[in-house]
Amino acid sequence: QAKLVFVISLILGTTITVSSNHWIMAWAGLEINTLAILPLIAKSHHPRAIEAATKYFLVQAAASTLVLFSSMTNAWHTGQWDITQMAHPTSCLILTSAISMKLGLVPFHFWFPEVLQGSPLTTGLILSTLMKFPPLTLLYMTSPSLNSTLLTTLAIFSAALGGWMGLNQTQIRKILAFSSIAHLGWMAIIITYHPKLTLLNFYLYSMMTAAVFLTMNSMKVVKLSTLMTAWTKAPALNTMLLLTLLSLAGLPPLTGFLPKWLIVQELTKQDMAPAATIMALLSLLGLFFYLRLVYCTMITLPPHTTNHMKQWHIHKPINPLIAPLVTLSIILLPIAPIIYTIP
Repeated sequence: QAKLVFVISLILGTTITVSSNHWIMAWAGLEINTLAILPLIAKSHHPRAIEAATKYFLVQAAASTLVLFSSMTNAWHTGQWDITQMAHPTSCLILTSAISMKLGLVPFHFWFPEVLQGSPLTTGLILSTLMKFPPLTLLYMTSPSLNSTLLTTLAIFSAALGGWMGLNQTQIRKILAFSSIAHLGWMAIIITYHPKLTLLNFYLYSMMTAAVFLTMNSMKVVKLSTLMTAWTKAPALNTMLLLTLLSLAGLPPLTGFLPKWLIVQELTKQDMAPAATIMALLSLLGLFFYLRLVYCTMITLPPHTTNHMKQWHIHKPINPLIAPLVTLSIILLPIAPIIYTIP
């Protein structure tokens, strides 16, 4: 019952923020969201979970305060509270830093891997998809007046750091957290030029991440060493996981290639070829750690030997959402021409 209340509050908070015109309403929605996710993070009562919840609360409270402060500065100077009319440069600057704090963009990314590592897999899924949506919509609504140089800088650093830091991790949740930071970099770089691509990237990223998290949850895997022997639990599911991970890395015939391709194309149209090149090269770092996950998922099958214990096959029903999510994460590349018809 309690969990149902929290999930409904999450949906309510997200809806309030996404559909609001007034800054105070948007702020209220963000606060409801923060308060509703906290029990879901801390529900295992493990000291690490409590620590994660505390960190999350402090960071999100600071970010919300900054959102409120920037909107107040804007209202002070322009005399209105409309979200789409952020006219004052200082308030735009404060807003950008507040939203990067909420999303976990570099240099405000430190809380995210820690919080994700401390929370259960399903909560981790909510944190890396649904909780990113309200701040992203605020960024989308204010995108015409934002400082594109600042956002491009943040984005390149996010992609770099998300790639570098993910290389040496053994905990799957931390790897997924750094992959999320890198993906957010891709979303932030394009938001001032073509905001619809940011949303497209977010939807596709959420879909692929949901598929990965739900699969991991079904196989009860949190570390690379347990992933090595997890193929005996559900071999078909593992094959699907392999393809989804490659899609998340952005390899061509899969869905994940689509947003990267469109974003690089749009950046070259905007005479930002160097930025596009840097982003494309930095995604190779991400590809490396996805390939490590893939290696642990599939290449450790026989005839290769591992010195780990084999695990029993799962007999309980697997989450029905995984099938459609994985399918969409693999075959969605041909929708590219349709995207161009959307104004």
